[in-house]
Amino acid sequence: MALKNKYDIIVVGGGFAGASAAISAGRLGKSVLLIEKYNCMGGAACYDLVNPFMPYATTNPESGERIDLSCGLFSEIVDRLRTLGGANQSKRSLPFNEEVLKYLLNTMAIESGVDLLYQTYVTGVRKEGDRIKAVKISNVSGNSEIEGESFIDATGDANLAVMADCPFMLGRESDNLCQPMTLCFRLAGVRSFDADLKARINSLYSEYQAAGKIKNPRENVLIFRTLVDDILHFNTTRVIKLDPTNAEDVTRAEIIAREQVFEMYDFLRANFEEFKDSTLISTGIQIGVRESRMIDGDYTLTKEDLLSCKLFDDTIAVCNYDIDIHSPDGSGTSHYYFPSGKYYGIPYRCMIPKNAENLLVAGRCVSADHDAQASLRIMPTCSNLGEAAGIAAALSLENNSLVREVNVDRLREILREKSAKVD
Repeated sequence: MALKNKYDIIVVGGGFAGASAAISAGRLGKSVLLIEKYNCMGGAACYDLVNPFMPYATTNPESGERIDLSCGLFSEIVDRLRTLGGANQSKRSLPFNEEVLKYLLNTMAIESGVDLLYQTYVTGVRKEGDRIKAVKISNVSGNSEIEGESFIDATGDANLAVMADCPFMLGRESDNLCQPMTLCFRLAGVRSFDADLKARINSLYSEYQAAGKIKNPRENVLIFRTLVDDILHFNTTRVIKLDPTNAEDVTRAEIIAREQVFEMYDFLRANFEEFKDSTLISTGIQIGVRESRMIDGDYTLTKEDLLSCKLFDDTIAVCNYDIDIHSPDGSGTSHYYFPSGKYYGIPYRCMIPKNAENLLVAGRCVSADHDAQASLRIMPTCSNLGEAAGIAAALSLENNSLVREVNVDRLREILREKSAKVD
């Protein structure tokens, strides 16, 4: 693969939003470059060890039939993961093997004609008026820039949009605090695990926390099974009141979270026979961020939109994951669960930032308020948003139009043709 000096579409960020955007645009015949700071695609699934996929389906209340909401390209990814032995359906969520996912996303991107540039940071943009002309990059080769016609910000933190001087919001509206950061980890050699053990762990954890023996402010211990019998996955550290967009705060968060990992590991080994011989085998290569910047887009999705299960004329993805808010300033997690058969739409306008006529934003940093973002942030929905962004960017080039002038009816038609759910 030889990199070009200019691409039709440049995607920054290789998480589920970025990977899906690049693959969908590449399949429409556009020259696409995906730039990623790590050595693979997969985003939170691979860098942060976020696992499993959270629920992305609802149930018909009359027939009991399952209705998948994250379809289209995400369904293809899941099907191909299963074929490779890298995914397994549980009752509500979907555990997967992130090493298989890394391989699969490479394969799908290359099949789609996408050029990949790993181990590369985007450090700035060259902009003329409201049009981005190029991204500035830095890697082992040095500093350079690559031109593009259209750009997609899939960084999760809206980094490209910020570099392009697009306005944004940060965290909770009242105080700009974001949902807590979490460093996931895994233990191997766990002798057995069942509902009774989980209950005993949480009971003793509460006692220790009340006695001041546990520093982690999280109210319970969140444990998931993996595809390997004696390995358990923990999504249970909690770092509060730090800014995910401030490098010094993120450094402090990484240090605090790792202390919490060992606090939990020592607690389990000291108190439960099933963990006596367990081994800490992995932590995420970066702390997981649930929420940071959200762009100020042409439309901001709100909690009220979700509660009313609103669908829009320009809906390009649907979701019903609960409004899952981990307290930004302490203990506790609040939930709002949608009724069976109900879901809301995410409009295309949420991906269109202000001050940039050839930029789309996909993933958890789309234009949404604190409550709405707490639902749409899951990886299956981010994949749907990325797929829509890739197709929309391709359409804007075919019609020589601004991204906000894309024919949304045609965009939704193409998504339907690709089995995505938009109604």
